[in-house]
Amino acid sequence: MHSIRHQRSINAFILFTLGALLAGIAELPYGGWLQIPLLSIVWWRLDLESRSTFKSFFSVGLIFGLGYFVAALWWLYISLHDVGGINSLFSCMAVFLLSGYVALYFSAATLAIRIFDSSRIQGLLLAASWVVMEFLRGYIFTGFPWMGFAETQFNGPFAPIAPFFGGLACTFLVVWTSWEMTQVRKRVVWSVFSIICVLSLTQLASFISFTKPTGEPISVRLIQGNFEQRLKFDPLAINQQINFYTAEIKKSAADLIIIPETAFPWPQNNLPVGLMNYLQDFSNASSSNLLLGLIGEVPGDQTMQYSNRATGLSPNTPPYNYDKAHLVPFGEFIPPGFHWFVSAFHVPMSDFARGSLDQSPFKIVRKDQVDAYAAITICYEDVFGGELASRIKNSDQPVNLLINMTNLAWFGKSQASTQQLRLSQLQSLEAGLPALRATNTGITAVLGADGKVLANLPEFTQSTLVTQVQSYAGKTPFVIWGNLPILSISCLLLIWGLLRHRRF
Repeated sequence: MHSIRHQRSINAFILFTLGALLAGIAELPYGGWLQIPLLSIVWWRLDLESRSTFKSFFSVGLIFGLGYFVAALWWLYISLHDVGGINSLFSCMAVFLLSGYVALYFSAATLAIRIFDSSRIQGLLLAASWVVMEFLRGYIFTGFPWMGFAETQFNGPFAPIAPFFGGLACTFLVVWTSWEMTQVRKRVVWSVFSIICVLSLTQLASFISFTKPTGEPISVRLIQGNFEQRLKFDPLAINQQINFYTAEIKKSAADLIIIPETAFPWPQNNLPVGLMNYLQDFSNASSSNLLLGLIGEVPGDQTMQYSNRATGLSPNTPPYNYDKAHLVPFGEFIPPGFHWFVSAFHVPMSDFARGSLDQSPFKIVRKDQVDAYAAITICYEDVFGGELASRIKNSDQPVNLLINMTNLAWFGKSQASTQQLRLSQLQSLEAGLPALRATNTGITAVLGADGKVLANLPEFTQSTLVTQVQSYAGKTPFVIWGNLPILSISCLLLIWGLLRHRRF
């Protein structure tokens, strides 16, 4: 008995380490390729526990997920401790608890190895289980689908399938392929042949395009202010930030000029008198479209509420407003019973009003040329590809490009910015549309319709990216169908697997 416990302790430690390595490898240039063989080792180690009880198996799966997410989300410590001023112990506990929560979905998905131990389609059932759990992770409690296997596939073999069936389909193929690699020793010909076929078909899919260029390229200026987060709510520094962005906007005209999320860190009605009229006059005179990150104000049930807003100013056109719809728990809205936590965090304006999910795209007015339309997301919203696809599909106007306005100064010099860049690249690929990313500290970038970075600014520099972007027209199958196909396939597989399991 002591020997068995010792072996399980060693296996748990190995799985924790493998999880941490899996998260670290995601940051490498070919991380999506490298994760697949490493995952096959994870399945092999978990398969060693397939004869244990459900409780024991769930525990080792949880330890694997915990290793993965502690390594992937450690930058939350920076926002809690360095920016929020919370003590080290509490900050570490918060990161650990969040990592443990999201690891529950990984652990639940791995139960397919234990349940379907004798099934010939065990790999397909594991992949289906993983897809369902990842979908739930992005939905329950407003969702936190950060750092799944999907976005890493932008640097992996299965990215070309994203415009067809989305990131969850990429996840399905990652899990299935890595499982088949563990089966090579049992059925070498079938496993190798099936893996080669799937890889080949996926690469062929990259030659199919559903969107195409439309109109003349749009000249853009993306302004990166690089202001530390501690200055965002410092009254003495607010005017400095407003003056900087105003001066940068006025330096030269462009079809589209964008400043980051909350670049004007002050409620709109409290901005310097005449500022918005001043910028509107510049827009009219220069034929420039401006997109401004600021704090909006919307009527509430009893009092005025704040919103995380993008305000668009176009030549001789009424102002456009987009209020962030998918808010960050604790940072932008307070879940019931947690006001004490936010009070300890000392973050002003941390309970925003939620914008609707059907807001219209931003119209980019162009003199003597065809207008273009952009779907706006603010920071965390570009994590939710299904929601963005639904907005594009249901839009009254054809969406030609994506715009994300972000402030990641909360997370300092960490991998948070590269993680979100991969998420933006995946959403761009899913929609078949180019994307503009205007950020405070980075990564400010222009992405092509294939998600590849066309131009970008170095992180933590104060600069302006001056370039052009080609707008696109059309809709990918993922925009039309969303996650419905891959979720249907996964659910049907699991139902079939459970029925067969009960029969035998």
